[in-house]
Formats: sequence, C-alpha cells, structure tokens
Amino acid sequence: MVEQLTLGIIIAAALADSINPCVFGVLIFLLAYMTRVFKNKARMLVAGLIYITGVYVTYFLIGVGIFTLAYTAGFAKPFYWFAAVAAIIAGLFEIKDYFWYGKGFSLQMIPGAAERIKKYSNAMEKMETVHPMLSLAVAAFLGIFVVFVELPCTGAPYLAILGMLSKGAYASGIPLLLLYNLVFILPLFVIVGLVYIGHTSQTLEKWRKEHRGLMRLGIGLFLLALGAYMIWAVI
Repeated sequence: MVEQLTLGIIIAAALADSINPCVFGVLIFLLAYMTRVFKNKARMLVAGLIYITGVYVTYFLIGVGIFTLAYTAGFAKPFYWFAAVAAIIAGLFEIKDYFWYGKGFSLQMIPGAAERIKKYSNAMEKMETVHPMLSLAVAAFLGIFVVFVELPCTGAPYLAILGMLSKGAYASGIPLLLLYNLVFILPLFVIVGLVYIGHTSQTLEKWRKEHRGLMRLGIGLFLLALGAYMIWAVI
C-alpha cells in the first residue's frame, strides 16, 4: 500500500464514514421502532446489537470483495485514482450541503430505500407478535439491507481507503479492513446504548437534525483532504 497510509488515516476515515447523517438517521428511526416493538429493553438491546452486527459483516464483506477484485484483476492503479477523484467530488457535495442542505444534488440513500426500510420494520413488528425469534432475524436482515442502500451516501471514505489498500499487500489489507469496520460501528453502539439507558429516539433525531450540516461539513473537508493527499502521495 502507499507508505503514507497509517492507522491514523484508517481510523479518521472510518469515523468520518460513521458520523454521516444517513447512518445516524436510519438507526435512530429503527430504534424508535424497536423501542415500540420490543417491550423488554433487553430484547431491544439484543435487536440493536444484531442490527449492528449485520452492518459490520456486510460492510466488511463488500470491502473485501472490492479490495480483492482490484488487487487480483490488476487495475489497482486506475482504481486508486478513481477513488481519489471520487473522494474529492464527494467532499464538494458534502460541503455544499453545509450551506444549502438538500438543495440540488446530494449524496443520499438509493431512492425508495426509506419506504423499504419502513416496510421491513413493520414486518419486524408483526414477527415479534407471531414468531419472536424471526423478529431478530429481520433486524439482522435490516442491517444487511441498510448497508447497500446507504452506500451512495456513505461510501466515499471507504472507497478511498480501499483504493489505498489496493496498492499494497493483500494479506496486510484484511486486518486493516477489520479495524476500519470496527471503528465504523462504534458510534452505532453509542446510539443504541443511549436509547437503552433512557434517551428517546426523538431527542437523538432532534440532535441529528441540528448538527447534520456540521457533520456534512466535517466529512466534506476530510474527503477533500484525503483525496488531495492520495494524489500528492503518488506524484
């Protein structure tokens, strides 16, 4: 991999990825459902942890798949440049949303995803009444599904890191992907924990809306810096 890829960059990129308003918004919405569906707080906690596990495994496997393809197919260099340029473009869109949130083109979930998430959440509620164990399976499925529909909104930092990893040794890249995804899900644990100890999803959603512009700005500035850094590192 490029010599300039450090653990600090891996962790910073994962944190930038994890604080995306898309990630927080979906989880807060699901926790509101889970709080209503699972009358027992312990089951709500278990469902939240299962959801996060689904997110972790799916995001990791997507990363491994892209990393393996770029590494084995022999196009690591063009993929690296694509990831660097994509980071810069995504950064500009994120910064735009700080000044004009939701105006014009924005990085967001795949169209129709919100309706699907509501549909599957309703299915989880029905399953909890009829087949309680299957409701937990739905929580796992939601973790998998949400990762795919959120990729257009959240994937730029991950893509940049995958581009950097593709230029190095395959064996050393896998542990770094495991670390990236562990850091990525840490804020999700915090949100689930806050709901478990009594914070309402409405309070968390209000906080998210108040700070989503700043989150976008922080992510955008980081992506611009990371993309520029990737280009500087190879010229």
